[in-house]
Amino acid sequence: MAGASPIVVAEDLTRHYRVALKEDSLLGTLRHFLRRRYQTIRAVEGVSFRILPGEVVGFLGPNGAGKTTTLKMLTGLVHPTRGKALVAGHVPWRREKAFLRKITLVMGNKQQLIWDLPAMDSFRLNAAIYEIPEGEFRKRVGELAEMLSLEKKLHQPVRKLSLGERMKAELLAALLHRPEVLFLDEPTLGLDVNAQVAVREFIREYNRRYGATVLLTSHYMADIAALSERVLVIHQGRLLYDGALEGLLARFAPYREVRLTLGSPLPQEALLPFGEVRALEGREARLLVPRERLTERVAEILKRLPVEDLEVREPPLEEVIAKVFQSPLPVEEA
Repeated sequence: MAGASPIVVAEDLTRHYRVALKEDSLLGTLRHFLRRRYQTIRAVEGVSFRILPGEVVGFLGPNGAGKTTTLKMLTGLVHPTRGKALVAGHVPWRREKAFLRKITLVMGNKQQLIWDLPAMDSFRLNAAIYEIPEGEFRKRVGELAEMLSLEKKLHQPVRKLSLGERMKAELLAALLHRPEVLFLDEPTLGLDVNAQVAVREFIREYNRRYGATVLLTSHYMADIAALSERVLVIHQGRLLYDGALEGLLARFAPYREVRLTLGSPLPQEALLPFGEVRALEGREARLLVPRERLTERVAEILKRLPVEDLEVREPPLEEVIAKVFQSPLPVEEA
């Protein structure tokens, strides 16, 4: 990918929504009809990034942070208030036919499959929309169904499929036209652990086999850690971080986790001089220690405490992200 031109470009992407304010009373309803008041919701504010062909990029953020709105702008479903975007050489909100052939959007809480019909019928409908010849259609369905372990489920009504099987079928339908850019919004939402692993493995293999570019949002840190070397972090509509996953830990977690197995139980007060006590149960303890004082603190722990085993780790990614999102950001007023 060295020297390649970006396939996804976002420059100062911004989306504001103007919503009416209404009081919960009869008088408030009357006032609402006579003189409406409005509030501006800043869903996305000045987001800029570039993605190279073949990259798998994780997009992290809490509910309402602006992830889905950003994806909708990049797929042309929503016009930005200001800013520019190019995806596969096209301006998304023009919704040109050539553009739609190059992208797909999968949302974990939405479905395109027809509920009472076999999944194969929906696939045939998509093949007709994208003008895929019959021979090529059969070849692609066979390849994708094999990758998804879905061969025996194609002729069952969608309503009889499990949640995991339905998600696999949704992915098959969305990828039938072999898009260059995949926008995946919570593709493992609500799935059990085994189904999550299967979907992750499929996305990884699809990216390896076809060189597709993937922008993936997820609340499950395991999805991001398994698939993405690069992450974007968005909070309150603003992009906080764009870089390597390891760099995210270094920037937002200026501490390391020290796990101890003690020779005998100790009270929490005995551990406080060495770091923040995150957990203490019997002889097992977890401490958070500032990175710059790690060597010094570990030496003190080994010298002063009855330690049977000691392990130093990066803090769990979930905890790091939670700390980021718990810190409110200043938002400029219009």
